[in-house]
Amino acid sequence: MQARQTSLENCPALVLNADYRPLSYYPLSLWSWQDAVKAVFMDRVNIVEEYDRVIHSPSVEFALPSVISLKRYVKPAPYPAFTRFNVFLRDRFTCQYCGAKNDLTFDHLVPRAYGGITTWENVITACAPCNLRKGGRTPAEAGMAVRQIPFRPTAFDLQERGRRFPPNYLHESWRDYLYWDAELQP
Repeated sequence: MQARQTSLENCPALVLNADYRPLSYYPLSLWSWQDAVKAVFMDRVNIVEEYDRVIHSPSVEFALPSVISLKRYVKPAPYPAFTRFNVFLRDRFTCQYCGAKNDLTFDHLVPRAYGGITTWENVITACAPCNLRKGGRTPAEAGMAVRQIPFRPTAFDLQERGRRFPPNYLHESWRDYLYWDAELQP
């Protein structure tokens, strides 16, 4: 009886920058097996770790890459894009009024009806019940306290926050590259 092989679709490659740090922690920088193989053949990446799975064409056979590093360093942007996901990540996926972690949306501290604009400094994560309770008022008018003053995060801020939310799946070959600066146990 043959051992059942893992589907190729379940074999993404962890992508590291040229300094062997992940391009992104959250979402984790992963490429499909097809993109990883293409990058190998185009000589854009180095294979760092491999799966126990072999792929082949009529003329070539090699182990499927599980960790790859870019040959050229990609300088990270100093500030991340202003997106709903990045606001949630900055606020640790937590309502900034009550601390809830479900049914999240975002809220303008100074409502748009009062001239508030959609910026890092005016938008926070809120659960739907708190957002509804606050309505079109300021937090002070609604008698609600904000847990953290909103700020424009750096890419480093979001990377640090993202590391606290590990993905559902981590291949064992990735572990040495994801938490390389974690404190070691004696």
